[in-house]
Amino acid sequence: MSTTAQIGVTGLAVMGRNLARNFARNGYTVAVHNRTASRTRDLVEEFGHEGDFVPAETAKDFVAALERPRRLVIMVKAGAPTDAVIEEFAPLLEPGDMIIDGGNAHFADTRRRERELREQDIHFVGTGISGGEEGALHGPSIMPGGSPESYDSLGPMLEKISAKAADGAPCVTHVGPDGAGHFVKMVHNGIEYADMQLIGEAYQLLRDVAGYTPAQIADIFRTWNTGRLDSYLIEITAEVLSHVDAATGKPFVDVVQDQAEQKGTGRWTVQIALDLGVPVSGIAEAVFARSLSGHQELREASRGLAGPKAAPLGESEAAAFADRVEQALYASKIVSYTQGFHEIAAGSDEYDWNIDLGKIASIWRGGCIIRAAFLDRIREAYDARADLPSLLSDDTFAQEIAAAQDDWREVLIAATRQGVPTPGFAAALAYYDALRAERLPAALTQGQRDFFGAHTYRRTDREGSFHTLWGGDRSEVTA
Repeated sequence: MSTTAQIGVTGLAVMGRNLARNFARNGYTVAVHNRTASRTRDLVEEFGHEGDFVPAETAKDFVAALERPRRLVIMVKAGAPTDAVIEEFAPLLEPGDMIIDGGNAHFADTRRRERELREQDIHFVGTGISGGEEGALHGPSIMPGGSPESYDSLGPMLEKISAKAADGAPCVTHVGPDGAGHFVKMVHNGIEYADMQLIGEAYQLLRDVAGYTPAQIADIFRTWNTGRLDSYLIEITAEVLSHVDAATGKPFVDVVQDQAEQKGTGRWTVQIALDLGVPVSGIAEAVFARSLSGHQELREASRGLAGPKAAPLGESEAAAFADRVEQALYASKIVSYTQGFHEIAAGSDEYDWNIDLGKIASIWRGGCIIRAAFLDRIREAYDARADLPSLLSDDTFAQEIAAAQDDWREVLIAATRQGVPTPGFAAALAYYDALRAERLPAALTQGQRDFFGAHTYRRTDREGSFHTLWGGDRSEVTA
């Protein structure tokens, strides 16, 4: 087999197949391989007209088809399947070659794999890819980690196949060393969870409090999508809500079971935030909301619990309430991104990745699921001040939340009175209020901890750690 392919893709399920087609459509010769050889043949037969593919039935032939340095993209399930593919291909590679993992791997696994392969002088590039199957084909947002040397070789190819922002900039950047790319993709997905939960709460408020139908709510979301909430998720929400089930004639959303699933990245975002000591309460509530939705037996057993009885709003009141929901949704969305970028910054500090937050905002402007118009402004905020401690410290975002907060609070009051669960909106507002509070009840918590466990505390008026002799004369001693 001749050495002609500039890049190879192994693992030809939907994402892998579409990524291979994307490379081919952009003028690259692509070696393709799958454990089940028929899938390789099917790809070439169906899409061979789109570009130059080199089918390979064996791992040896696949590697032999790649020009040096070899660029081998693996698109298989995270975990053990990824390790198995690496174990199969690594012995066939030479120093300077690279393995690019485009799956949703846990960043800790990526760090381990990068370290192990580095000892063999093989570059391992953990790469977050967002945009789903359509993004993989037409242009995703791409978040590669790994060594700078690997990006020198791989980067121009990724830039060519990536989504392009409105200003033409490719939605890809070298995120940082080892697991940085997969870490950022993990947090991207955590923000996605929060974004979707907030949109779901807005929908339920508009339906249960304002009394709108799904079709009417679709029109409201379309209007919102022409303004500051302009985003992919708002756009597709309108499409889902306006869809009518062909079999029953009912709104599509009414015939779908209200039990949401998850694939783990949202949960990882919360788990790692806990390890880093970063509050991502909005993301956590989104993860827990999906979890609660799936506990059907628990929900059915609780159907008889008492709740408030309130009629939907009148027509004029409903329109005003919808405007307030827009304010609450926007303010809560800012908080979700604030928490996500805080976690990225903390991870960057912990693992010495030196991640440029402005560049992350820039590459999320196109291709990815959370792409939104206001990411331009997030990019500008971090470009203006790289050490920005929080998006809420940016004057523009702070002013917008200040303008939205009264409506935000009114929405939560209405939700409470009507018994509509809004954990995302409530967590976002609690986070905002906690940040701006001059004093928090953590002082009492420290006193309690010192009382039952002699955990000590610090004072506001002098340095050092102290302990009160609670079981004795309650005098204070230096710890």
